[in-house]
Amino acid sequence: MNNMPLARPAMLPDQRADFATAQHADGIRSIITEALSLFARRWRIIGGILIGSLILGLVVTLLLTPQYRASATLEIQRENAGLVNVRENDPRLSMVDQEFYETQYGLLLSRSLSERIVADLKLQDNAQFFDLFGFSNDWFEGGRLLPRASTREERLREATEILMDHMSLDHGRLSRLVEIRFISPDAQLSKRVVDSWAKNFASSTLERKFDATADARKFLDNRLAQLRARIDESERKLVDYASRESIINLPAQAGDPGDTSERPFVADDLARLNRALGLATADRVKAESRLRTPGGQSAEALSNEAIGNMRQQRAALAAEYAKMMTQFEPDYPPARSLQNQIRQMDRAIGGEETRIKGALQEAYESSRTREAALQTRVNQLKSGLLDLRRRSIQYNIYQRDADTNRQLYEALLQRYKEIGVAGGIGVNNISVVDAAKVPDEPASPKLLLNLAIAFVLGLALGVGLAWALEQIDQGVADPSEIEADLRLPLLGTIPKTADGATIDALEDRKSEVSEAYVTVQTSLAFSTDHGVPRTIAVTSTRPSEGKSTTAFALAVTLARTNRRVLLIDADMRSPSVHHTLGIENGPGLSNYLAGNSENLPELIHSSGPDGLMIMTAGQLPPSAPELLAGTRLEQLIEGLLTKFGNLVFGAPPVMGLADAPLLASSVEGVVYVIEAHSTQKSMATVALRRLGAANAHISGAVLTKFDPKRAHYGYGYGYGYGYDYGNSKQAG
Repeated sequence: MNNMPLARPAMLPDQRADFATAQHADGIRSIITEALSLFARRWRIIGGILIGSLILGLVVTLLLTPQYRASATLEIQRENAGLVNVRENDPRLSMVDQEFYETQYGLLLSRSLSERIVADLKLQDNAQFFDLFGFSNDWFEGGRLLPRASTREERLREATEILMDHMSLDHGRLSRLVEIRFISPDAQLSKRVVDSWAKNFASSTLERKFDATADARKFLDNRLAQLRARIDESERKLVDYASRESIINLPAQAGDPGDTSERPFVADDLARLNRALGLATADRVKAESRLRTPGGQSAEALSNEAIGNMRQQRAALAAEYAKMMTQFEPDYPPARSLQNQIRQMDRAIGGEETRIKGALQEAYESSRTREAALQTRVNQLKSGLLDLRRRSIQYNIYQRDADTNRQLYEALLQRYKEIGVAGGIGVNNISVVDAAKVPDEPASPKLLLNLAIAFVLGLALGVGLAWALEQIDQGVADPSEIEADLRLPLLGTIPKTADGATIDALEDRKSEVSEAYVTVQTSLAFSTDHGVPRTIAVTSTRPSEGKSTTAFALAVTLARTNRRVLLIDADMRSPSVHHTLGIENGPGLSNYLAGNSENLPELIHSSGPDGLMIMTAGQLPPSAPELLAGTRLEQLIEGLLTKFGNLVFGAPPVMGLADAPLLASSVEGVVYVIEAHSTQKSMATVALRRLGAANAHISGAVLTKFDPKRAHYGYGYGYGYGYDYGNSKQAG
């Protein structure tokens, strides 16, 4: 058969989420539990510090001087939307607004503004002002300023420091409103300071603007004077060079107001003659075209009225002649007469055309001559213009220099006029929205606020001190710490009772103490394979931890189970069992170990409750460790085990003594008693190491004198539900 362990199934995502949520909730509950436990254990310290803090806060509040706060609300515009829109003063929304307002806030709290307020209110010479703020000096006597006791600068500096320490402002991030505040012991003084603050801030803003424009005007004055001198010099150079080089320019045409340049006179002539040359060339081409046209087809001939009339007459004669030829011969006299008339008409037409041809020739020659003359003049002007351009290079340099200086001068002059107008406008971008009023009631101290602060501080201090004490305190405050820190099984927890009440509580089997020791007995029954160890030593780290009571209670509990139990007081240095039972400390353990008595029945007393048998410590020996280290102890145990079912030794404490380790090495089990809230863990650890070095078998620990109210929160539930010991005792 396969003995391999089964693999754990993987958790689903929902299961992992639920598991993480449960762990988180457990962590929160653990923190809450620890906090409640700390309060439950250290409530006296926390409460005392809290009450003391509240009392101190009340006393301090009553002793503090009342302070009165006056305030006013100002509106700070981004920039002045004045009558003249100078570019730097144009209001605009931009990303630098926040920078502008932060600058204004800094100016509101500046030293220079505070000095203006002090000087405005004459606070530097006011003895009452210094007395109000507790400033001790020897500058005044009887409210009057002592001569030569101080300088004005010293008083002004100290008054400014006092003022700045009590000034504050509040502003919204996206708001132009600023609230200025001043607090002092005098309500009237607070109002006066706030009023002066607002007034001086507004006036200082105007002064800065005026000073800035004044500096600009002074600078522009100097610059304008320099530019005027440069304009005069550049224009003088321009005129001298033009006169020397015979450069004549005409101003720009009146029809182009945007053009301020000059035109050379030669260029105008060249342009005019070039246009005339073009017209002359056109005329010459036109005349040449008419001249080359045949005489009878020219436009002049065709449009000549005389030639037209003659052509009409010739055409009529030719028609008549052609008609006559249909009937007669050419020699017919009337026909010859018509021929002569036709020839005369042709000669007349040819003469008229020749005359027109001559006129066209003359027109052509005239236009050609005019064209040649214009061409010659144009060529001359071109040469002159090119020469002028060569000579105008330096002229243009002078001209540009003069134009640049003139433009700069005009721009600066315009700017000078704008700044002069803007600087004279008395409109401020600072305005008072809500003026200051005399405070009706003090702003501080505030009783409820101070008490709340005192409560918080006291609570924090109390919790902190309680936590520090918890860290310093090494006592076992919780039963779980025994297993966690001391590595011991917890046999049981014994509740705390009044002095001497534990023994009385054992008499009632229904009491919490009795049930707690029954739990210890039950736990011991599981410590060995045969039940409760037959020989048990009960010890502790130091005295007075309840080990003797635990030994007695454990013996009584075992006796109630119908066992023969012997309680042996093994603390021979400081025996206590006989005091508990009210018997005499007669011959006992020390007598037997020393060999002075061999009769065991004589050493055993039957005066214990519930049939419990007792062996007292006996006489005080010179050296208890020597007695316990001998063989008599083993003989005693062997002899007693033949008669008793269980032997319970009330051993001495471990620290500082060798008795407990010697005894623990001889018994079957050791019950280690630890006093709750008292036994230091470090000491208990050392004691347990000593027992371990003696090869003692520690069955477990019993936590005695346990107060559930001082334990971790929630542990005391088991002790809150039980029998009513008082009622049951009365009923018994």
